Amino acid sequence: MSDLDYPSDLRYTSDHEWVRVGDDGVVRIGITSFAQDALGDVVYVSLPAVGDTVTPGDSCGEVESTKSVSDVYAPLEGEVTATNSALDASPELINSDPYGEGWMFELRPADASAVDGLMDAATYTASLS
Repeated sequence: MSDLDYPSDLRYTSDHEWVRVGDDGVVRIGITSFAQDALGDVVYVSLPAVGDTVTPGDSCGEVESTKSVSDVYAPLEGEVTATNSALDASPELINSDPYGEGWMFELRPADASAVDGLMDAATYTASLS
């Protein structure tokens, strides 16, 4: 798995989502290299709607690949503030750039400190073995 990337500036969940904290406190969420690699070629993405309130661990979307359909789980409680509309036309961005153009949605956390409870890159990587 050494060819898969896990940026150290992100936080991770056991469900293979990543979280990047923005300057304004809004967090951006996507799935990890491990998740997209396990899924295979992504062909469709269903995301939560802007304005939705999500709860940690709840399914808030789906990623469909040529192999299977997987739920996307909310890593934090908060309100969805944006979704990546580029995924409608190009869901394969999740495979080609999972930490960049392949991001899924943004949310404003109900408790900004909850991000600290997520795994760092070293802990997440260790959980994969």
